[in-house]
Amino acid sequence: MTALLLAAVAALSAAGIGYGIALYRREAELPGDLKVALEVGATRTTAVGSAVDRLGMRYAPLVQRMMGPRRVDSVRRRIDRAGNPGGLTLDRYAARRAVYGFLGFAGALAMLLRGQFVIAALLVLFGLFWVEVGIWAAVQQRKADIERTLPDFLDVLAVVVSAGLGFRQALERVSEKYRGPWSDELRIALRRMDMGVSRREAFDELRRRNDSDQVAMFVTALQQGEELGAPIVDTLIQIADDMRRTDAQNARRRAARAVPKATLAVTTFMLPGTLILLVAGFVFGSGVDFGAITG
Repeated sequence: MTALLLAAVAALSAAGIGYGIALYRREAELPGDLKVALEVGATRTTAVGSAVDRLGMRYAPLVQRMMGPRRVDSVRRRIDRAGNPGGLTLDRYAARRAVYGFLGFAGALAMLLRGQFVIAALLVLFGLFWVEVGIWAAVQQRKADIERTLPDFLDVLAVVVSAGLGFRQALERVSEKYRGPWSDELRIALRRMDMGVSRREAFDELRRRNDSDQVAMFVTALQQGEELGAPIVDTLIQIADDMRRTDAQNARRRAARAVPKATLAVTTFMLPGTLILLVAGFVFGSGVDFGAITG
């Protein structure tokens, strides 16, 4: 009887494993941009990211419906500002939210049953915000890279324009020599102009895609110079000088904010610790018998 029961359990387990493999390998109807993301993203993201995308791709449409149109538009804008890190698209974002959300809440439930409430809360936060943290970090990194590149780019662009090339041709020539997010943004703007979009509208789109004050300053000054008929070379040089002046002011502000933080850390942690070490050293070095004093 026991042998029969074990054989039945083994057969059911084998059938379950086979059915699970069949479900995993079965083709699902996916949105077009998710198919492209999975094909292209396999070489642009990590192995873990690709596996997570494939696990959650079936549930991406459901997650987007739960998010609602307004939330979907907000996420799409933030992904654009992040520069689609690792080939991230809206559908891949929804797939990762589904997988991380399931893992986070399932792990939290297991920790709650074991009475570990702090770990359960951390797992819930992981499920809700892990993808958001990645996008936020990518936005900040992209913004820093663009603001570091932009002044030097404008200096080179001014030299090329002053050599006799038109602004459009100079943009193409200089953007080919640069690598990074700013060069990518310029190529997008140039391709938009090739499709018939006006230069003003293409640069307006560039400003909306980037959450950077320096990019906004560049686009605004460029458009104002075009409207007023100012020489483009003088405009570019002036923009670069203004950006460097702004960078210097921001560096001084960061340094001014760092001094109180360092002082707080010293007075809160280092000074009490040093005093404790000194007092303990004097006490143990004096050879006083505290047992005799306290009786």
